[in-house]
Amino acid sequence: MVQLQVAELGRVRGGEEQRAAPGTTQKIDQFLANERPALPCVVIDRDEVRCRYSLLSEAFPNATIFYAVKANPMPEVLAALAAAGANFDLASAGQAERCLRLGIAPDRLSFGNAVKRTQDITRAYRNGVDRFAFDSIAELEKIGRAAPGAQVFCRLLVDGKGADWPLTRKFGRDEEMAVDLLSHARALGLTPIGVSFHVGSQQTDPSKWHTPIATASRIFHGCAAGGVDLAFLNLGGGLPAQYRTPIPTLGAYAEAIEVALTQYFGSSRPQIIIEPGRYLVGDAGVLRSEILLIAKKSRRASIRWVYLDAGRYNGLPETQGERIHYRIRAPQRGGRCGLVTIAGPTCDSTDIVYEHSGYELPLDLEVGDPIDFLSAGAYTASYASVEFNGFAPILTYRI
Repeated sequence: MVQLQVAELGRVRGGEEQRAAPGTTQKIDQFLANERPALPCVVIDRDEVRCRYSLLSEAFPNATIFYAVKANPMPEVLAALAAAGANFDLASAGQAERCLRLGIAPDRLSFGNAVKRTQDITRAYRNGVDRFAFDSIAELEKIGRAAPGAQVFCRLLVDGKGADWPLTRKFGRDEEMAVDLLSHARALGLTPIGVSFHVGSQQTDPSKWHTPIATASRIFHGCAAGGVDLAFLNLGGGLPAQYRTPIPTLGAYAEAIEVALTQYFGSSRPQIIIEPGRYLVGDAGVLRSEILLIAKKSRRASIRWVYLDAGRYNGLPETQGERIHYRIRAPQRGGRCGLVTIAGPTCDSTDIVYEHSGYELPLDLEVGDPIDFLSAGAYTASYASVEFNGFAPILTYRI
């Protein structure tokens, strides 16, 4: 049997060496070898998820962890995290109901999406969810009608610099408006509890929490001056998985956040919430695909096109704009490597995974060979389209 190796490591454009990193486990390799599941598929190692939760709890001992369900909503993943003690950040009422069906108590749920249908707020509230995000007066008034007396927190507007997947512009309000909205929440009969922010997904700069923590402190003081006392600070997600580029240690993030909290809140620190998604499940998964075709565009072309049965519409949506650079594992038969463009299976011309990121794969690859994307446990199967071009959503397995 041909051995698979991470052919891409040390093979990026310019010859820059990249160190090996987590993202696959012996358990996943054994499952793929023994079970030979239909492809493409994502396999999740729940032991790795539990390990990540334990490491996160040790690094942030004074924070409450709310797992961002949208990263990977597999019931088995949710159950493993619930048993470990996690709480859950929701993007929809459907996610709330999925958690409740698993026996997770509603007081462990927080509805963090700042744009919600009124009926979804009502559904969640009737099911016992009592914590809702907002970032506009219209959303606040919806919550006031649909969930009277509920706890609410305002999402702040921050820049996403340093993040591979920025979350800017669409969500959040500036400091002045946040103070006004939190004061208005009380007038609507709601219970304003604090603020939240998100520094961007796959944030590679630990210092990026500093400025929004400072802003949050000013909002706390501004609200207190108006008679509204806040006690809740949600630091959001952003903690990274290990893709192609080396990342700071978890300890570096914890230290940077601790320094900022001490500087701006001192001994009057509020309840601290973190909402990791990618960090908890990203490195716990492998996406296995199969080569459908290898071709060149002309006799003189030096770059091969490698077409896979997984692409942007069935498992690899975060390669949009080539933002997330997965480490790729391919069969090694001892030959040289060369530059490739990697594309998915659909008839859509935008279904190109990597064209400009300098990926190299072995020159002796063959049609039918497996190609693995490492650290693919987050935003893969949960993000896939439903039968675009007739391709079914990617299969998922948990071990």
